[in-house]
Amino acid sequence: MDEPTPPRVLVIEDAEAIRVPVESALADAGFAVRSRPDGAELEAELVRTRPDLVVLDVLLPGRDGFELLRVIRRTSAAGVVMLTARDGVEDRLRGLGEGADDYLVKPFVLAELVARVTAVLRRTGRTRPAVEVGDLVIDVEGGRARYGDTDVELTSTEWKVLVYFAQHRDRVVSKTQVLTAVWGYGDSAPNLVEVNVSTLRRKLEAHGPRVLHTVRGQGYVLRGEP
Repeated sequence: MDEPTPPRVLVIEDAEAIRVPVESALADAGFAVRSRPDGAELEAELVRTRPDLVVLDVLLPGRDGFELLRVIRRTSAAGVVMLTARDGVEDRLRGLGEGADDYLVKPFVLAELVARVTAVLRRTGRTRPAVEVGDLVIDVEGGRARYGDTDVELTSTEWKVLVYFAQHRDRVVSKTQVLTAVWGYGDSAPNLVEVNVSTLRRKLEAHGPRVLHTVRGQGYVLRGEP
């Protein structure tokens, strides 16, 4: 059987310090990602890539995000998540009123952006299959983890940590990577990861063999085999 085609996401953001991490986080989450620093060739890009969703900055050189949003709505059925440094209610209402599906104010945590992109894609019918690790099934879109025949009850933070591991299944990730993705900052509080991994692991192992492993000196990995 052919592998399902991952949802296509187009990122339009002029700030490289934001665009590159966003592109990386979405790619790590399993999306097919393209990015541009402006909307100069948006019409051609929409035809060329046929994105399922556009992550669109508001303050762009040349045509701003609101003008580009109108272009997208005239020519594409893609979902739109807008990014802005302006948190005024008027801007948010304008974006949503002109057809954006969601609106995220900078600065934001990458895990939240991934979650919002996933939610919009779910609403528009472009979802991804659940992640399976042994008998553990992680339904990212459905917000549900099931080990064997039992639902695993997790806190919202434990769920975010598990989703991050699921997005990086079979790859070792460091504490700093988890901190950055889930909490939005680097290595200032590694104990946050240790505490949440410990409780998450305990809850998972109440229903089956260990799938969340510690790799000494490197971090953690989610996989079915030790």
